[in-house]
Amino acid sequence: MKKAYIFPGQGAQFIGMGKDIYDANKECKEMFEKANEILGFSITDIMFSGTEEDLKQTKVTQPAIFLHSTILAHALGKDFQPDMVAGHSLGEFSALVAAKAMKFEDGLKLVAARANGMQKACEQNPSTMAAIIGLDDKTVEDVCKSITDEVVVPANYNCPGQLVISGTNSGIDRACEILKEKGAKRALKLKVGGAFHSPLMESARKELAQAIEKTDIHNPICPIYQNVNAQPMTDNNLIKENLIKQLTSPVLWTQISQNMVKDGATTFIEVGPGNVLQGLVKKVKADAEFISASI
Repeated sequence: MKKAYIFPGQGAQFIGMGKDIYDANKECKEMFEKANEILGFSITDIMFSGTEEDLKQTKVTQPAIFLHSTILAHALGKDFQPDMVAGHSLGEFSALVAAKAMKFEDGLKLVAARANGMQKACEQNPSTMAAIIGLDDKTVEDVCKSITDEVVVPANYNCPGQLVISGTNSGIDRACEILKEKGAKRALKLKVGGAFHSPLMESARKELAQAIEKTDIHNPICPIYQNVNAQPMTDNNLIKENLIKQLTSPVLWTQISQNMVKDGATTFIEVGPGNVLQGLVKKVKADAEFISASI
């Protein structure tokens, strides 16, 4: 009977997120205000009452989801007792802060640097992503490999039968056509600014790597299953190395879910906005207990 705490990534945001925590808890309110100070703009105004358009900007979305997740984990207090943690893409930073491997302020600074680097990379290389539904991973991988004159790579292994690919606009268009011919139920282009978790994020990875190198990362209070290898990690130096590789490597969420289940996870608690990850883990273990964290 083990508890796995899971932390969502970009795409889970909504207007009003975090307002209940801000209003209910003085310490949490101070953390939100500290975040406004660190970021140099009032992210709480955008989160609580901004427009969808403003919240959708990468430089806002990523810190907003990170804040919702980490401050909610803090608000849980003694109820936050993980046997293991994991986060999807951006959520890995939230998981590291919640598992005491990183200070809240340091995590926020890294997330802000990550978001700004990614925004810049998107502007330099107009590119995109697409969700491929209903095919096995190998078929999708083979089609990506077959397109040699464009960048097209597997980016997010979300759950069995759902793999997101990432690359240049024309490369993704071509891959989607071929994958539909091969029997994909859907090949759906995502509304994202660029090719996350692909080689097209190299400039952002370099920028973020410098910031990560300077950040104190400690051994977490429990294993963290990291995106780049899906393995339970407790060594702070290896965690740091994996974090640096994350932006240009695929997110192995299917494999993380499988490994957590194999290692005894029976309850999955999603900490942050939405319940997207619960839906993905359900495809791996339908009879697990699923909970959305709340205060």
